[in-house]
Amino acid sequence: MPHISIVSPVYKAEKILPVLIDRIEKSVLKITDDFEIILVEDSGPDNSWAVIENIAKNDSRVKGLKLSRNFGQHYAITAGLDHAKGNWVVVMDCDLQDQPEEIEKLYHKAQEGYDVVLARRFERKDHFFKRFFSKLFYRTLGYLTGSDHDESVANFGIYSHKVISAVSAMRESIRYFPTMIKWVGFKTTKVNVDHNDRMDGSSSYNFRRLTALALDIILAYSDKPIRILIKFGLFISFGSVVIALIYFLKWLSGDVIVLGYTSLIISLWLLSGIIISTLGIIGLYIGKIFEGVKERPIYIIEKIIND
Repeated sequence: MPHISIVSPVYKAEKILPVLIDRIEKSVLKITDDFEIILVEDSGPDNSWAVIENIAKNDSRVKGLKLSRNFGQHYAITAGLDHAKGNWVVVMDCDLQDQPEEIEKLYHKAQEGYDVVLARRFERKDHFFKRFFSKLFYRTLGYLTGSDHDESVANFGIYSHKVISAVSAMRESIRYFPTMIKWVGFKTTKVNVDHNDRMDGSSSYNFRRLTALALDIILAYSDKPIRILIKFGLFISFGSVVIALIYFLKWLSGDVIVLGYTSLIISLWLLSGIIISTLGIIGLYIGKIFEGVKERPIYIIEKIIND
């Protein structure tokens, strides 16, 4: 069993991989020479897998997993965690915004008795819109899931083997690594780390993908949208009773002769919209249940090297 496993999902990183491996090895060798690097190629459109194969042929500590199609970052992380054998597991992105030189700092902090040490990016190098949407994403997610989410913390961190075992035991179909780490608990702390500019290319997370990811996570980890709709429905019902009483009293006093067409149409459209929205949200939850009961594999591995 290696002392440290480094897991990194790979997508469109053929130019970055040689530098990534070199910097990881130089950093981890300051701690131990007993380690493994697990690269999970998420079926990207470039030649990342060929680069991984070439590196792995000359370095037995590098293990490669190629997924059969593009499953997504957090599914690729799951595949890597399932194959990680280390006493400690480092999870980091492949774009070198997470700097491998910070692994030593995370490891030494973990030796103080922590099972989870998260890397806090105290000065993010992302552009303004990415930082803005990231903050909005985490604030909304925190509100709807009823838990705090620090937008400066992502996947980068070091985790004990028992934490990774607990996360790997969670086989639900919707995967989001930071939320799963938060759910399993254990003694956790955060360490400030330097955050770097992306070495090559751009992030695959655009507004549409972030919105889809947020929707999946909210549906998987929270029933708050339905609770909000229930409260909203009760509020409208209470308001309707009050308005009905007001108009009933006006009718008794002879102030109401002909009911208003405008108020009738507004009420009809408002209530119809609420009903349709409610059915839509319930339908989304049922859809996710339908996906879950199929019990399809979370990911499919096409090729493995050095495992």
